[in-house]
Amino acid sequence: MKKGFTLIELLVVIAILAVLATAVVLILNPAELLKQARDSTRLSDTASVHSALALYLADVVSPSWSALGRCTFGVVKPFTQACTTSALTNVTGTGWVPVNLGSISTGSPLSRLPIDPINDVTHFYAYAQTASLTYEINANMESAKFANGGGGDVETTDGGSNANWYEIGNDPGLDL
Repeated sequence: MKKGFTLIELLVVIAILAVLATAVVLILNPAELLKQARDSTRLSDTASVHSALALYLADVVSPSWSALGRCTFGVVKPFTQACTTSALTNVTGTGWVPVNLGSISTGSPLSRLPIDPINDVTHFYAYAQTASLTYEINANMESAKFANGGGGDVETTDGGSNANWYEIGNDPGLDL
């Protein structure tokens, strides 16, 4: 007599595995986890640029810049000031942050400026500054966790003036 599994037994095992796989996908929601990972990158990127600009203001003897705004992509702006699109990552003042970080006495703390993980018309980085040396860096969150109303909401708790954008800087409430 041959030993083995019958077709019915194999089909039952496959059905059980399919139900388990579906349950795991529904519980873990990999699409939301990817969105959360990109939002974590956005938080890290904007914090890095903020730290570099704070070091610039603390280190450079007579820092100066003109009031303007730049975005890495798109025409929709998180602030009302005109936003010039630039996806350049140079830290010499020609990138999307128009400040020469290379003029810091120890050199630029960033090798290049970060770009949003998606960088499209909805999710991009924006930067605004005033002539009085205040600035704001913005990012649009995409996950349900970090966006406005989520469990880890950073858009309405950042002290900024726009409830739908994450704003960081030495004046995140700039209403440009």
